[in-house]
Amino acid sequence: MNSKAKRATIYIDPQLHRALRIKAAETDHSISDLVNEAIRQSLTEDMEDLDAFKERAEEPSLAFEEVLKELKRSGKL
Repeated sequence: MNSKAKRATIYIDPQLHRALRIKAAETDHSISDLVNEAIRQSLTEDMEDLDAFKERAEEPSLAFEEVLKELKRSGKL
């Protein structure tokens, strides 16, 4: 365990806790390791989403109504 790790109290659904205990035992990792990795992955996905939003910020936006009208005009609806 990292000596700078912070302690936190969280409440986990009993079935999820059971699954975590089993996975921890099968993978030779602690529940804390599994939870930290899941949080790390979730935050990484959030960061990637934010980066994608920034990259597309200058793209023109299309009104949904206009898209539907164009689909209807082209005979696709």
